[in-house]
Amino acid sequence: MAKQRLTRAQIEDINFQYLPRLTVRNADQYLRKSAERSVRARRKLACVTDLSYGPSAGQVLDVFPADQKGAPVHVFIHGGYWRAREISKAHYSYVAAPMVSAGATVVVPDYDLCPEVRITDIVAQIRAAVVWIYRNIGQYNGDRKNIYLSGHSAGGHLTGMMIATDWTKEGRFPRDLIRGTAPLSGLFDIEPHRHSQLQSDIRLTAREAKAMSPMYLTPVVRSPSIIAVGSVEPDLFHWQSLAYAAHLRRHRIQAEYLSTPGDHHFSITSRLGKARDPLTRAILAQMGL
Repeated sequence: MAKQRLTRAQIEDINFQYLPRLTVRNADQYLRKSAERSVRARRKLACVTDLSYGPSAGQVLDVFPADQKGAPVHVFIHGGYWRAREISKAHYSYVAAPMVSAGATVVVPDYDLCPEVRITDIVAQIRAAVVWIYRNIGQYNGDRKNIYLSGHSAGGHLTGMMIATDWTKEGRFPRDLIRGTAPLSGLFDIEPHRHSQLQSDIRLTAREAKAMSPMYLTPVVRSPSIIAVGSVEPDLFHWQSLAYAAHLRRHRIQAEYLSTPGDHHFSITSRLGKARDPLTRAILAQMGL
């Protein structure tokens, strides 16, 4: 399929809608604060860092074990548009604090980045991370039968790809290996990024965009989903989340859409570090905590 020709105005609108740094001027400040909160979390919590789940340097993850065995497992997948080297798992350790306190084991993976790999490769790596977690999380007080995923931005996309995965074809795993998801500010139709400033790094083809867009894939995992987006994010981020929620509902999957008050693309994840925040409480309730 030939790449669709867009006008300059259409391309500028795609960039404005989908590139948060064009609308959030203090994005670096939020990332810096996330890193600082995460340093404090790693000092306070028991954690095992940089466990390898695959052959490349980027395929590592951090585990924050629950105090008791048989704990539900929450996996948080960070964003960065599959390419941002200034964003990593080290920015999101703080997500573990309220969840471990509530009784969960938390896992935060990294993955290789474009342009060294393609988005298809990153999806395969996150599948490998989930498989590693299923096989090994019992060593960290986690219950492999109770794995939940959340992810932000590109991590929301990767979360969506995990519930479009037939885990029975990945090995001797249950079809509903994932018990619930919570994509935040997710990207579920990635076709627009073929026309964005990201394309020089992500190198999306039309075929790959279709194959790697959860919006157009039949969900295999039948678990409930909380689909959240910041209330002041651009319109197309809201469209992505609303349309994806509708997509899941068409397949008779419970999907709750949330617009979090006052949040932009970089502030919504801050909620996950606060035990009493409504979004955090919803995710904990999804895990039965």
